[in-house]
Amino acid sequence: MNRLWVRLSIAFGLVVLLGVVSIAVSYIVLSRADLVDAPLQVWLEGPRGVLEQLARYYKKHEGWQDVETFLLGAESALPDSRVVLALHDSASGALFTAHPDLPAHPDESIPVLVEGQARATLDIFRNKALHITPNQSAFFLARLRDFVLVVAAIGSIVGIVFGVLVSRSLTAPLEQLATAAQAIGARELHRRVAIRGRASQEIVSVANAFNDMAAALEKGETLRRNLVADVAHELRTPLSVLQGNLLAILDGVYPLDTQEIARLYSQTHLLNRLVNDLHELSQAEAKQLRLNVQLVDVAHVLESVVSAFGPTADEAQVHLELHVAPNLPRALLDPMRLTEVLDNLLGNALRHTPPGGTISLCAEVSGEDLVLTVKDTGEGISAEHLPHVFDRFYRTDRARSRATGGTGLGLAIVRAIVEMHGGQITATSDGVPGHGTTFTVRFPALEKT
Repeated sequence: MNRLWVRLSIAFGLVVLLGVVSIAVSYIVLSRADLVDAPLQVWLEGPRGVLEQLARYYKKHEGWQDVETFLLGAESALPDSRVVLALHDSASGALFTAHPDLPAHPDESIPVLVEGQARATLDIFRNKALHITPNQSAFFLARLRDFVLVVAAIGSIVGIVFGVLVSRSLTAPLEQLATAAQAIGARELHRRVAIRGRASQEIVSVANAFNDMAAALEKGETLRRNLVADVAHELRTPLSVLQGNLLAILDGVYPLDTQEIARLYSQTHLLNRLVNDLHELSQAEAKQLRLNVQLVDVAHVLESVVSAFGPTADEAQVHLELHVAPNLPRALLDPMRLTEVLDNLLGNALRHTPPGGTISLCAEVSGEDLVLTVKDTGEGISAEHLPHVFDRFYRTDRARSRATGGTGLGLAIVRAIVEMHGGQITATSDGVPGHGTTFTVRFPALEKT
């Protein structure tokens, strides 16, 4: 009884039953003699009825000459086709009617008043013109009742069957949703709800929302598994180096000198950097990274970053350029996080730009956004790698070591920081060596001037 399709079927059944009862009650009420006769009385005695028309006829013709034609027309207009009319002249006693054979006594007689005086009597005969006897009338009503009951029974059966089918069709998608939800709860995140037929807009909306939710859960689970696998993989190398070197020292293979301690320290430094990057990335993606947002002189920050990278660029024989638009307004940013973003982008550019190349850092205003661009003339990024450059632990050069290629989290952290500021970052490259890669960062929070 708690199933929705059962409740809908019962509701349809009750509606059909109410309709049948309404038909039956209407038949009983309308088949009563007094109600059948009521329209006839109104037609005869009401305003502009037969009696009033007869009074006008008498005044116009000053008698009842040729009134048979009028009576025949009145009979055809009456609501009961079984009624026959006759008229007795009060003065002469003459009978006027279109039917020669009438019973001796009428079923009803009504005086016809002309200016307050009875000029004739309107006789009403029932069931004679069509030769319908009272028993035949009852038989007709009984047949009508049986017909109504049969129609009501067939209609109720058809209505109930239709109600059950409609209820099942309405609730079937909900049952599929329930089954799919149970599958999602059982970690079958690939399960989706199929939208078949001409489902209602509400059902389609719910199914699409469920499928979107399932897709997001599946993507999140995939990212979680990949993250766990990537972290395990990234930690394995420095830990293996530490374990191997320490075991070699214990076995007396390596002497415990300053050079060996430096190598061990470099591995612990790599581990520490990886852990810090993971912690920062997790906070940024969870929107829990603390930002010290303030009005920042962007040009000053860019100049400081370029000055800090100057010696490294000179050592790598790479020309580092800075282009700042004149009258660049201040922006609502965290200066430390902005510096971190630029450090990552310039560091990547230096690692992928050969000697003699150029790195350009530009800042300009586009509409109401601050646009920062880092462009290099390095090896570029091929089309298959470009959509993944902001993924965790992703390296376009798989042969690059962790010592020279970073932890693989820098660009993921950059994207998270930029998005926390309400901005966006994109990377473009045609993959041609020498054309390099362009990273574009847009921040919307400019100072209103």
